Amino acid sequence: MIERELSGKIKSLAKKMPIIAIVGPRQSGKTTLAKALFKTKPYISFENTDVRGHALNDPRDFLGRYPKGAIFDEVQRAPELFSYLQGVVDEEDKPGMFILTGSQHFLLLEKVTQSLAGRVGILELLPFSLQELSKSKLLEDSVDEVIFKGLYPRIYDKNLNPVDWYADYIEAYLERDVRQITNIKDLSTFKKFLSLCAGRVGQLLNLSSLAVECGITHTTARDWISILEASFIVYLLQPHHKNFNKRVVKMPKIYFYDTGVVCSLLNIENKEQLFTYPLRGNIFEAFIMSELLKQRFNKGLKSNLYFWRDKTGHEIDCIAESAGNLTPIEIKSGKTINNEMFKNLEYWKKISGKIKNDSYLIYGGSNNHKRNGINILSWKDCNIL
Repeated sequence: MIERELSGKIKSLAKKMPIIAIVGPRQSGKTTLAKALFKTKPYISFENTDVRGHALNDPRDFLGRYPKGAIFDEVQRAPELFSYLQGVVDEEDKPGMFILTGSQHFLLLEKVTQSLAGRVGILELLPFSLQELSKSKLLEDSVDEVIFKGLYPRIYDKNLNPVDWYADYIEAYLERDVRQITNIKDLSTFKKFLSLCAGRVGQLLNLSSLAVECGITHTTARDWISILEASFIVYLLQPHHKNFNKRVVKMPKIYFYDTGVVCSLLNIENKEQLFTYPLRGNIFEAFIMSELLKQRFNKGLKSNLYFWRDKTGHEIDCIAESAGNLTPIEIKSGKTINNEMFKNLEYWKKISGKIKNDSYLIYGGSNNHKRNGINILSWKDCNIL
C-alpha cells in the first residue's frame, strides 16, 4: 500500500474526537486507508442493501452490535443513523470510536451538521498526490502522461488502461452517485452537462452559457454544479476580494479534482493527443491547482486558495491566503521559461505592494531556479503550501 500523507492527521484526530469522517471522491482510497489505520475495527459497508436496511429499520440494535465502534463505509447512504450515533458517542465519551467514509461531502449534509457538530473531525482524501507517487517511485517523468493517466489509486495499483477505467468510472458515477443525490431522469443530458464543464476547465463559470448550450434552465445548471461539487468531481475556485483600486471579476472558476476525468470527458485517448489539445494549458492549470489543494487537505486544513483577475484581464492563477498574507502563484504549461510568463506576477506585485512576499511560477519544465525574486518551480516540485 502506498503511504498516504493524510494518515498522520487521521491518527492524531482519532485520539481526540469520537468520530472521524474521511470524505472524498469514489475510489480515492478512503476504505483502504481506514482499514489500514484501524485494523481491529469491524468494517461495514452501507452499499450492502441488507446492512443499510438493518441500520435504518432498527438503528439502536444495529449500533449495539458495535460497542467498541466500527468503520462505516459510504455512510451517507443512511443519514438517519447520525442522530443515533450522537447518543452512542455522548454516552461512551471515547475518542476514535467510529470511522465514517463517504463519497459525498458530509458538510453539505444537514443531518451531519445538526447531529454530530463538535463530535466529528472531517478530513478530505483526494486521489494520490505527486509527492505520494514520488516517494513510492511511481511518478512518471512525462507531465502529459501523469495528467492523462490521472491520479486515482486503482489505476496505479492494477496498472489499468486509463481510457477504459475512466469511462467506467464516469458511468458508475452517473448511475450510482447522481441518482442517490437527486432524482435526475435524463442522465444523458447530465452527462452532456458534465462534458461541457470539462470543456470549460480553468475558465470562469458562466452558468447562463452552460444552461443554454445544454438545453436546461439556469436553476438546473446551478443545482447540477452543486451535485458535482458535493460528490468531489468539480470544485469552484472563488475570486479573491481584494481589488487594489481595480474592478475585479466576481465569478468563480471551475476546476476538476482529477485531470484523468477531464481527459476522458474530452475524449482524449493518449498523452500525444493531450500535448496538442487546445485546452492543454487549462488542463495543466487544473492539474497543479488540484495538487495545491491536496497539500492543504493532506494536512487536515481547508482550502485557502483563490484567484485574482481584474476587468482589464490581468490575472493571477492562484492566491494562497494565510494570516492575512497573500502568496501569488502563476501556472504555465510551457517547458521553456520566457519573459511573458512573469508579466502578471510583476503587475500584481506592483499594484498590491507585496514586494517582499514569496511568489511562485510553476511550469511544465524540470529545472528549479529564481528570477527577479520569483521562485520558478517544476511541476514535480510544487509542494509549497
